[in-house]
Amino acid sequence: MWRILLLGLLLTGLTTLARAQDTPWQACHGVIGPRGPVLSDCRPIQGFVDPQGRELWIRSTIGAPSDTRPRALYVAGVAASEAWLNGQRLGVNGRPGAMAREEVPGRYQAVLPIRETVWRPGENMLVLHLSSFHGGLRFARPMSAMVVLPYPYPSRVALLAVTFVAAGALLAAAFGFGVIHAMRRTGSSLVLAAVAGVAALQATVETLRSMFDYPYPLHAWRMGAIWLLAAAFAVLLVSYVATRFLPGARRLMIGVAFGVVGATVLLPGFDIKTVWALILGVALAALPAAAGVRDRRPGARLTLAYLALFLTIAVGFPEWLADLSYFLLAAGLVLPLLMVEVVRLGRDDRGREAALTRAASRPDRLTVASARGVELAPIAEILAVVGADDYVELRMVGGRNLLHAARLDGLTTQLPANFLRIHRSVIANLAHAQRLERDGDRWRLHLSEGAPLPVSRSRQPALREALDVPPPVGAVSA
Repeated sequence: MWRILLLGLLLTGLTTLARAQDTPWQACHGVIGPRGPVLSDCRPIQGFVDPQGRELWIRSTIGAPSDTRPRALYVAGVAASEAWLNGQRLGVNGRPGAMAREEVPGRYQAVLPIRETVWRPGENMLVLHLSSFHGGLRFARPMSAMVVLPYPYPSRVALLAVTFVAAGALLAAAFGFGVIHAMRRTGSSLVLAAVAGVAALQATVETLRSMFDYPYPLHAWRMGAIWLLAAAFAVLLVSYVATRFLPGARRLMIGVAFGVVGATVLLPGFDIKTVWALILGVALAALPAAAGVRDRRPGARLTLAYLALFLTIAVGFPEWLADLSYFLLAAGLVLPLLMVEVVRLGRDDRGREAALTRAASRPDRLTVASARGVELAPIAEILAVVGADDYVELRMVGGRNLLHAARLDGLTTQLPANFLRIHRSVIANLAHAQRLERDGDRWRLHLSEGAPLPVSRSRQPALREALDVPPPVGAVSA
């Protein structure tokens, strides 16, 4: 995992290098003249370039390349843009305008190649015309890159491959835990399926920027989805760890997680919101894991160690958390848990087979198999067996009901002679029969307790013979 992580960090570092090379900009009044833009009243920009809600002309002086490699202007941000170098138009991304109806939104990322003949020895004047009226939300740093770099831009195929592998592993884990939940109906498997599914979905949304150039108005939705999925992952993680190691405080921990993680929406910048949502969620999950270590619960020590590793990487490399390491660490968390769960299910199945073998020597009891395990039900205490699709419901003395993974037809041959099928979906224990009576144009069998059972016309003769009841003249008692 560490080799993959380091490779991803190395490749992703090229993006940070592009941001670090942003040059100082001046904001100006500008118009387009016969020979390109005409700028006046230029003043240095303090902080970030921000075209949100306005039209903006900016310029910067850059040096000529020191080699013959082709160059391109890379513009990334929530704005339509148009660019010139030394008065020569490089290209347009959408169409900037003085107001919303005049602007045609551009793509979030644009690459504008620079012809070699445009360059001049020494200093060169780069001019950008920007506007942003369709962003939807206000960003702390709307323009993430406006730099000249060698063309073509370094490929991110390797980084995408790592992310897709992690997303695929998380989807497989989500499917596996979903199957386990369908088989066993355990709450922990459902939570883990949600944890893996949310992380996989966030990996997919995170890679959209590298997969295709989407219009910049969609960026707010994408970033909002990334934060929301990170917050959901954090809360689900706290829920799982608290349920496993500190069940008595589960509701309290989930409530605290909702409050603390939800409060990150107030932080500036979506990257900061996302990173802090993950960090706070993992930190909160570490508390019940630490309590599990204190109480010597199985698996608590390993879980706490992994959460500590998560936090260490998150704090040490926060710029990589939302882009790469989060998905790798999430996959590294849920995949071992899936393998442990599969092994546990295998042990449960072997235990069930052993219980069935032991039950074969107990003819006075029925081996009841359900999602919760195996139970031996005394046959004498079974009032009736009612069909329910692939399961049957055993109605027991005392009002207790048991679900049994069997079919009614199969049980007909397993139960003793005092059990008689009185309806296509009902087998009755005649040892508990009280009376047979008419209910309108239908007949019902009353037992010693519980609701009366329906009796079909085709099965009435056999039931009357078993109960030694004469043909009907009205209500007949057993």
